[in-house]
Amino acid sequence: MTAYLIRNVSVVGGAPTDLLIRDGVVAETGAGLAAPDATVLDATGLVALPGLVDLHTHLREPGREDAETVESGSRAAALGGYTAVCAMANTSPVADTAGVVEQVWRLGREAGLVDVQPIGAVTVGLAGERLAELGAMADSAARVRIFSDDGHCVADPKLMRRALEYVKAFDGVIAQHAEEPRLTEGAQMHEGEVSTRLGLTGWPAVAEEAIIARDVLLAEHVGSRLHICHVSTAGSVEVLRHAKARGVKVTAEVTPHHLLLTDEKAASYDPVYKVNPPLRTAADVAALRAALAEGVIDIVATDHAPHAVEDKECEWAYARPGMLGLETALSIALDVLGPQWDLIAERMSRAPARIAGLDGHGLDPAPGVPANLTLVDPAARRVVEPAELASRSRNTPYARMTLPGRIVATFLRGEPTVLDGKAVK
Repeated sequence: MTAYLIRNVSVVGGAPTDLLIRDGVVAETGAGLAAPDATVLDATGLVALPGLVDLHTHLREPGREDAETVESGSRAAALGGYTAVCAMANTSPVADTAGVVEQVWRLGREAGLVDVQPIGAVTVGLAGERLAELGAMADSAARVRIFSDDGHCVADPKLMRRALEYVKAFDGVIAQHAEEPRLTEGAQMHEGEVSTRLGLTGWPAVAEEAIIARDVLLAEHVGSRLHICHVSTAGSVEVLRHAKARGVKVTAEVTPHHLLLTDEKAASYDPVYKVNPPLRTAADVAALRAALAEGVIDIVATDHAPHAVEDKECEWAYARPGMLGLETALSIALDVLGPQWDLIAERMSRAPARIAGLDGHGLDPAPGVPANLTLVDPAARRVVEPAELASRSRNTPYARMTLPGRIVATFLRGEPTVLDGKAVK
């Protein structure tokens, strides 16, 4: 294993120092380190962050390898500064058994670019009718701890209660896609002024807020851990604030696109802007940004959702919802939060690693810590070119936008997966 001496790097925004990486860990830190056998990287002007962790990634394999594979999604993640991603269960077949989650886990290990932690389905086939093999997935080689029917809401309150009770035995988490389906039937975008003007069926904010309110009460009653996926409304923020003040074990995520884009984008009828939950209003965006800074929303999660060309380059009504996110998430966070490196490290690495229980991730570079880290050039500006993305899909809403920051290098347990902004393998 090659040793690396990273010179003059700012660790999470601190004063420049040197990092010596050896045998998969940060061996030493300090100014003027010497290591004749090490490969030297000049990191002057760069910031070292703990490797980013994504709690919400769609890798599509098995079943939709035309849109993404575990390998291609892992490469996109590494290029985005990630060292671990949690892969959602809505594959084909659905990841609702020990066999499927172990397949995804092994594919991640074979790719070797990031740690791929499968998320198991809450219900068989995501159908919302009976619980999946939660215990078997938890006891599998993949050691699943997060369960979600993402893409579908666990709408039955009795089933949701049972799921929360079940995972409590092994400190698991139910990650809810908060959407009351009876309120969103036929919905095409956020319900509001823009949807009325465009004549598109609206997805009301209350459909999200009502499920969050119900589920925080269930989690409080059971005493179990609940995570809310892709929070998108100001009303949801207030429900979460109230629940956290009462001590409910609830965490929440926001996506980069809900922090930056609004429902006005739908006026173009470009299906790249179709997503679930939909893009909301400018007032919602402002509330989400404030909640992220405050900590009412715990993390940024990408909801990286690659789609094949035929599923996006079609009429709005027939397009599949979802956007790419892994390769641009840190840039969006920088654009929204500014260079608040400790806050970015908390929201994009430490907190998601804690929620997922990912040992060795979410730790600031320090002696003895596994060398899972990323080097960022905060002064760089990049133009997003879809053709240059590592994902097999091209459905990025940021095409040809100029974004701040550039990932220069990513290390997974001391081995570089990205150097000079390019994937190593």
